[in-house]
Amino acid sequence: MFAALGDRTRLEMVARLCAEGPMSTMQLGAGSEMSRQAISKHLQVLADVGLVRAVRRGREAIWRIEPDQLHQARAYLDEISRQWDQALESLKSFVESTP
Repeated sequence: MFAALGDRTRLEMVARLCAEGPMSTMQLGAGSEMSRQAISKHLQVLADVGLVRAVRRGREAIWRIEPDQLHQARAYLDEISRQWDQALESLKSFVESTP
């Protein structure tokens, strides 16, 4: 999941879907110089890790965020942050107690 979000284009797509709601492939590509095929490939990477899901509306795919996956990613990052805070606090205590 983090590898998929590590790409700036995919991260921007996720951000837009979060902010603006469900969109078609064409809407996601509006204002971009990327081909529709390239946009579709990026969306498929996000779908493969469960971050987005497409619903067919006629010939068009409407993409939406899967919030549970984003919540899981957030919980994981929060845990890593907590561990770093503890490690840094331990280091601070050690440095301050050393003459």
